[in-house]
Amino acid sequence: MRWTPGGRSADLEDRRGEGGGGGFRLGGGGLGIGGFIVLLLLSFIFKRNFFALVGAGGGPSGPSAATGTPPATSPQEERMIQFVSAMFDDVQNTWQQQLTASNVRYQHAKLDIFTDGVRTGCGNAQAAMGPFYCPVDQKVYIDLAFYNELKDRFGAPGEFAQAYVLAHEVGHHVQHELGIDSKVRQAQEQDPSSANQLSVRLELQADCFAGVWAHSVKQRSTDKSQIAIDDNDVEAALNAAAAVGDDHIQKQTTGGVNPETWTHGSSKQRAQWFRTGLDSGDASRCDTFAGS
Repeated sequence: MRWTPGGRSADLEDRRGEGGGGGFRLGGGGLGIGGFIVLLLLSFIFKRNFFALVGAGGGPSGPSAATGTPPATSPQEERMIQFVSAMFDDVQNTWQQQLTASNVRYQHAKLDIFTDGVRTGCGNAQAAMGPFYCPVDQKVYIDLAFYNELKDRFGAPGEFAQAYVLAHEVGHHVQHELGIDSKVRQAQEQDPSSANQLSVRLELQADCFAGVWAHSVKQRSTDKSQIAIDDNDVEAALNAAAAVGDDHIQKQTTGGVNPETWTHGSSKQRAQWFRTGLDSGDASRCDTFAGS
């Protein structure tokens, strides 16, 4: 893909070097993104701080004061920061235009970059969890080292694969702005047995929303565009969506597949819903809650 460096986003918060108070722990190991989501859902459903039960501290709270200053940034790191800034701004500007056209006010999320661990509105988090969105403080959190893992562990290289990850997390913010996540929590409260399935549908919709943004970028891609992609970039994003499917990750980590424990959907589902948004460019086509 081609993009034009343009400095840091006004929505970027650089909290590298602060530390995160140890993050989520269970039995001496990292809790992981799946466990984090499950505990967050349980806390919402039962109105109880389930994070405290696994040593995650005081549950939802505001960011702590900085414990240090961000480390010196190399030219390569600064380029990566400018890359995520450019992608984050473009995703948000795209959604601001689309939602404004539908008479919906869009409030920008913040992008929080950190190293190792960070304190968030949803509790303490470790880099091992991967990127995530916290609806409490309306921030996307990412340790940029995740992109190395995306390439080396999951086999999904390429800058547009990295952009897809950010677009997916902003998709969760769009859900928050539209009130979709609150409706899902209400449904989970009414039927706790459906909590995991509804979580998967929420994640697949965020994939579809990421595809809606990718459609916008592709439509705007010219020689003079600040961001431009081609079919190879689209393929990289589709590969990334498939690489982080629950079945693929479970095969890598346990050698088996258990759909009942999925939190994000299978590789096929994730790639399919990203493609739905990409092909249509229409957020109304992203109703992952309809049908089986």
